[in-house]
Amino acid sequence: METDLVPLLRNTLAGIIGVVLLAWFVSDEDRAIRSTRVTGPLSLILGVLWLGMVVFYAPIEKVQGIVQKIFYVHVPCVPAAYLGFLFTAVGGIGYLRTHKLSWDRVAQSSAEVGVLFCTLILLSGPIWAKPIWGHWWVWDLRLTSILVLWFIYVAYLFLRGLAFGSDTARTFAAIYGIVGTAGIPFVYYAIDIVQGSTLHPENPARAGLPPEMAWTLIVGILAFLVFYFYLTAQRLEIARVEEQVRRTLMAEQA
Repeated sequence: METDLVPLLRNTLAGIIGVVLLAWFVSDEDRAIRSTRVTGPLSLILGVLWLGMVVFYAPIEKVQGIVQKIFYVHVPCVPAAYLGFLFTAVGGIGYLRTHKLSWDRVAQSSAEVGVLFCTLILLSGPIWAKPIWGHWWVWDLRLTSILVLWFIYVAYLFLRGLAFGSDTARTFAAIYGIVGTAGIPFVYYAIDIVQGSTLHPENPARAGLPPEMAWTLIVGILAFLVFYFYLTAQRLEIARVEEQVRRTLMAEQA
């Protein structure tokens, strides 16, 4: 009997994203950084559980064989990458409204972690595609659009790196990060846009999976989302230290 992942995944992701959003909005930067005391061990526990389920619990797919298990790495990276880019926009909006550097640090930190997970999507996909499709890469709309999304946020990081400490650059980067999120729904609905004429399989959240596969996927998504939050909070702390060092150097030079 197959499990319909649509309501289960939708409710799970909505709940997790809602909690994360709430945490960002009601917590100050210090609380966000201290949250690593919880998210660090939790991501480790979930990660070990997820890995055990991938190896021992999820069955080997009958058609694709053991290579299909890259699915449990590839797919959980997607919501983590999306969340990273969405929080880049959240940080950008917060900075444009308040001009507080803490919001700018949220945008920068989340973009870096989002790019990390997007890179994992691009690396794990070809590993799965080669033995199944016979090609490492094909230029269909889904693959091309996720590559474009990756380039958008890599360019965002380059922009920030070239204009470190500039208020004008922060403002432009905030706007750029907000506009860049328009690429997320385009990537998600790419298969619908081409009406299925693509080698890339259908979105797994719309498909039925055996219960063992479904639960392994869900635990993987949870583990990756918690890990996203842990990495972003760690990067926030580094960004704050970098800002303090910059101010110290500027004071010494004055």
